Amino acid sequence: MEFLTNEKLTIVGAAGMIGSNMAQTAMMMHLTPNICLYDPYGPGLEGVAEEMMHCGFEGVNLTYTSDIAEALTGAKYIVSSGGAARKAGMTREDLLKGNAQIAEEFGKNVRKYCPDVKHIVVIFNPADITGLITLIYSGLKPSQVTTLAALDSTRLLTELSRWFKKPASEIENCRTYGGHGEQMAVYASTTKVDGKPLTEIIGTEVLPDGEWENLKVRVIQGGKHIIDLRGRSSFQSPAYLSIEMIAAAMGGKPFRWPAGVYVDNDHFQHIMMAMETTISKDGVSYREVKGTPAEQAELEKSYSHLCTLRDEVIAMGVLPPIADWSKINPNLK
Repeated sequence: MEFLTNEKLTIVGAAGMIGSNMAQTAMMMHLTPNICLYDPYGPGLEGVAEEMMHCGFEGVNLTYTSDIAEALTGAKYIVSSGGAARKAGMTREDLLKGNAQIAEEFGKNVRKYCPDVKHIVVIFNPADITGLITLIYSGLKPSQVTTLAALDSTRLLTELSRWFKKPASEIENCRTYGGHGEQMAVYASTTKVDGKPLTEIIGTEVLPDGEWENLKVRVIQGGKHIIDLRGRSSFQSPAYLSIEMIAAAMGGKPFRWPAGVYVDNDHFQHIMMAMETTISKDGVSYREVKGTPAEQAELEKSYSHLCTLRDEVIAMGVLPPIADWSKINPNLK
């Protein structure tokens, strides 16, 4: 059995629905034979491990533990869904305080037990902020931490495929940028349908302006819609996409979607947000996003919203003032 790597992958929050799906996906994709499942809830964790073992995956050495030191020691790759889940009536931002504190503890544990980790994917909400907190307290380089943002782009693809009654393969380069929340920037200028730019279709009889605006709302509310339908937040889609991200970091096939990345340039500063990214064995890199003036204004609004959340976390005392970040993590200068 061939694997991408033999190095240790730790899945944090493995007793939950996202975490257990991540574990199964990682084994189905043959990422590594060395997988450790961690969750503080022992009975649920043992149940997940039992089920994974009952799958009979070939060549996998699956371990599980409720001891964070054991889980992280020797880990080279980590995917964490280890926060509270979003419930009906909640926004991702409603989870801010509790999950910010969880992210702080997680980052400190990474620094303590696996400072040589190669890449971390953070997916518990609000992921832009929890990923930022993890990066700061872990002491890692910005290239070593990414957050899940792809769900918004895949939801855009789904809505366009449904509207045009075309298979997803005929719709190219769907993109949302900025925050993974209801302030995201939904781009049309990157997308083509049957080879034709979406911007040339919007405003025609095929896709009137009003219908495009309604479609964007459905994309933005995609997570809420899942909760309304199923009575719980998404778990299969974030699990799959996050494992695709860590696979790319292991040297697997390129990740096809935007990822959340630490951005500090002349325009956007000291923030984690979705950009056009490349994830490889060398980590994550990004390039600047270019769109129409209206799209860029949406991106500015999304960035401003993320800055407000970041500043709330600073006011809570979970993060120090920005000027002091480099004292905790010298890689953030």
